[in-house]
Amino acid sequence: MQLIFIHGSGTTGRAWKYQSEFFPESIAVNLPGHPDGDLLDSIPAMAAWLKQFVQEQALSDLVLVGHSIGGGIALQYALDYPEDVRALVTVGSGGRLRVHPDTIAFVEQALSRPESIAPMIEGFWKNVSEEFAAELKADALALGPGVFLSDFKACDKFDVMERLGQISAPALAIVGTEDAMTPVKYANFLVEKLQDANIAIVEGGTHSVFAEFPEQVNASLDRFLKQLV
Repeated sequence: MQLIFIHGSGTTGRAWKYQSEFFPESIAVNLPGHPDGDLLDSIPAMAAWLKQFVQEQALSDLVLVGHSIGGGIALQYALDYPEDVRALVTVGSGGRLRVHPDTIAFVEQALSRPESIAPMIEGFWKNVSEEFAAELKADALALGPGVFLSDFKACDKFDVMERLGQISAPALAIVGTEDAMTPVKYANFLVEKLQDANIAIVEGGTHSVFAEFPEQVNASLDRFLKQLV
């Protein structure tokens, strides 16, 4: 099995630092424009890009692990290219990823003042270790508000809720109890609608649960992978 980690909005593959260390044979991709290449404006386009990456690298038997928008990409990939997917894992994600209009408006205004997104970024990783949070913030600031805006708009357009029942690959939905962006009910809906899914709830975790509680998240993922074998 080939484990592929797909990062969330406004970040890079480095966000999966703890998972990449725990699963050394895994691949943590950088989506186009994060930072290299041209941004893609929809989750289906990102899934198609990932398909091309998989073909170029001659990968197979995929286990896709996606955070937030990355979870949307994993679900879209499983719908569009089911023959590739051995299993999938969503982390703080869902079948629909609406973004509040005020958030989009704020980021649009930040295009002329990139430094103004700093307070928003600060809140994303407040419970992550100080050293790692500093790395994540630096990456996000370097990407800038244009990347956040493109990602948020792609999330806002995404909705596969009515198609989830088509996905037969085994799935695991990981979510923190304090995730305000994609709350536990999102993960519960996935488990209800997907053909073969379970949930792993991390007490105290927020939207960045994988970086806040890496040992628990890695253990849940490891158990899931062992069950597949």
